[in-house]
Amino acid sequence: MNSQKLSASRARQILATAQKTRVLVVGDVMLDQFIWGGVSRISPEAPVPVVEFSRESFMPGGAANVARNLVSLATPAELFGAIGKDDAARKLLKLLGKQHIGCTGLVKNSARHTSIKTRIVAHQQQVVRIDRETRGALDAKTTAKLLAAFKTKLAKADAVIVGDYGKGVVTQLLLNEIKSLCQARGVWLSLDPKPVHHLNLSSLSLITPNRKEAFELADLPDETKNANPFADKNLMLVAERLLNELRPALLLITLGELGMLLCQRGQQPFHIPTVAQEVFDVSGAGDTVIASFTLAIAAGASPMEAAILSNHAAGIVVGKVGTATTTPEELVASF
Repeated sequence: MNSQKLSASRARQILATAQKTRVLVVGDVMLDQFIWGGVSRISPEAPVPVVEFSRESFMPGGAANVARNLVSLATPAELFGAIGKDDAARKLLKLLGKQHIGCTGLVKNSARHTSIKTRIVAHQQQVVRIDRETRGALDAKTTAKLLAAFKTKLAKADAVIVGDYGKGVVTQLLLNEIKSLCQARGVWLSLDPKPVHHLNLSSLSLITPNRKEAFELADLPDETKNANPFADKNLMLVAERLLNELRPALLLITLGELGMLLCQRGQQPFHIPTVAQEVFDVSGAGDTVIASFTLAIAAGASPMEAAILSNHAAGIVVGKVGTATTTPEELVASF
């Protein structure tokens, strides 16, 4: 099947309905710092490029970038996570405020550093990335505060996204509580997994691993790669194993330049080839996928429609430099 299954008018309708929904985002929030410059020489001190600084910019990253993607697509979003009592937290809160992202659910903890990822970019190419962060599991007291804030907003929520980036906010305790709260209210729950965490990810509405993460979650080596996902025996085995063991309602495996694979128990997987014209920067593309897929579901789209919509959204953002988002106008135009 191809993207003709979703017309521009249906995409517009889904996006218009999404504006009346509300999505909660829980997880590891970060501040993305970009240092932009040019390279014209190699350092005499070591065989490394000398980047001549031209400017710097800051953007919400991690789970905050998922919220930013939702708001960019005109879907109201509330963010829940832990930040430090530091300069990065102040910068992040200011950015979130400007972008109209609800952040009353961000709990301050002086024992933690707000995660900062600094990317040095020269001539549109990332030269190096520096990470400053706390990775330890979030303590019980901060987790309880976070959950209390989450509970107060859940009553009016249409969907929840958990963004696990392995920085310690998404613990088994937090996930179990969110799962039972969402199940009790029949609220859709999407999760972007980090396999290093070894969390129990059973019984979620949607899991969105990339290929590498899917193989890690299934505990299988990735030794084959076929341009046709259906001829990729190992990939099919991984999809089947994850559906049977974790029992998500939907499994969406993102395959980079090969698009994505939508899997449901008892059904043939559905392959959606990529629509990206040019790929400049894949940072944050997974955030775009989970945000756009979830808002489409919240707006009443079928899983197939949600997958096609999110594939188009990802195709747009990878064509931009930096942690990018797309707008409803751009997205509709891509059909």
